[in-house]
Amino acid sequence: MRGMGNMQNMMKQMQKMQKKMAEAQEELGDKRIEGTAGGGMVTVIVSGHKEIVEVNIKEEVVDPEDIEMLQDLVLAATNDALKKAEELTNQTMGQFTKGLNIPGF
Repeated sequence: MRGMGNMQNMMKQMQKMQKKMAEAQEELGDKRIEGTAGGGMVTVIVSGHKEIVEVNIKEEVVDPEDIEMLQDLVLAATNDALKKAEELTNQTMGQFTKGLNIPGF
């Protein structure tokens, strides 16, 4: 019956790890990551859950003649913020996966 005790212990360990992972995921949602483009002319802020929460454009960038440049800057800042959010997610959740390939983390 020794195997049953080990199995129960392993299940308790897994439940603890699941709880810690859920807490870490929740904390990621509270994080704010900033991406910039154009030397800070455009700033995009995303959550740790990779949702865009804010877009800031400096007034001097807004030139009706050059809307394509503004669109490119917003796109670049958004991609910068999302890349940083992905890196934060990998760092935070990587402590649980430790090299395991788990889809979604």
